[in-house]
This record gives sequence, structure tokens and C-alpha cells, in this order.
Amino acid sequence: MAQAKTLTEKELKKVLIYISLRKHAARNRAMLLLTHWAGMRVGEVAALRIGDVVATDGSIKAEIRLSPEQTKGRHARTVFLGERLRKELAVYASTLKRSEPERHLFYTQKRAGFTANTLCQYFHNLYRQVGIDGASSHSGRRSFITNLASKGVGVRVLMALAGHQNISTTQAYIDVNDAMQRAAVDLI
Repeated sequence: MAQAKTLTEKELKKVLIYISLRKHAARNRAMLLLTHWAGMRVGEVAALRIGDVVATDGSIKAEIRLSPEQTKGRHARTVFLGERLRKELAVYASTLKRSEPERHLFYTQKRAGFTANTLCQYFHNLYRQVGIDGASSHSGRRSFITNLASKGVGVRVLMALAGHQNISTTQAYIDVNDAMQRAAVDLI
């Protein structure tokens, strides 16, 4: 089976524009950006509770501490949130009608918390509607890792950010492209 497509900056902007023109734009933008800007798995995004992201004073936390039950490999991990993503999450948090820490962060239209499967389907349909072939719910995560690798972030740091236990898993996520190859030969 082919790996999920990594999105270019232009393609991500295209998806974000599409989201902005639809219902639940703040929610959908926040979910998408957690995968693209924090490298979270869809199951991890679906498992988020308000208290994982929003501090008691209403601010957005700089780190999300995922419990073993919230991760794929049942290994607790910390997800670091950059300033841009914290601002996006603050916009979404301001739309929440209820803010109890134990409530799901993201709800479907039927007022049930997303499951990994429903969120996976959402991303699949989103990318299809935007016309991005080969993209899937894993595209954000692969794009996150590839973008950081292209900026020179070491594979051990990438492994920690991705929550991988094996460095070869992380290496398989990195999509080498022409721009990366040009930059490499320019180092000579």
C-alpha cells in the first residue's frame, strides 16, 4: 500500500481555504492543523479532551501530554505546540459552548466525540473534495515530519516529536523531494 501523500504549502492552503467556506470551520481547521503542525495521529486528535489542551485559566497549553490510552503504541508522549498552532486552538476554544476539562475537544455534528475512524473518514473525504489525490488522514503527520526534515531537524528529534519507538519508522515518513536534494548539493 502506498504511503499517504505529503502536502505542499500550497496544497495545505487550498485545504484551509476550502474548510473556511464550510460549516464548523474553526473545529475542522484546528483538527487539520494538529496533524500538520504538531504531527498528531488522527486517533490522538480524536482522543483529546478539553483539559489536555486548555489550561484552567483558559489559555492554550504549550504542550499536550498524551496518556498511553490516547496513543497508538500505548506509550505516553508529549506533543509540543508552536505559537501559530496555539493561536489557532485559541480561536477554536473560544467557540466551545462548554469547557469541562473531561469533555471531548472535538465533536461531530451529532454531538458525539469523534472516533479515530470517523475522523479518518472526515480527512479522507476532505482531501477528496479538495481534489488532492493520494492524501489521507496520515498526510498531515507525514507532511509535518517531512517539512521539519527539509529544514534540517535531526532524525532523533523527529523520532521524539512523532512518538516513534524506532528510528527506521521515522525515516520511512520522510518524503525526499527535489527541493531537499537541491539544498543538499548546494551545501558542497
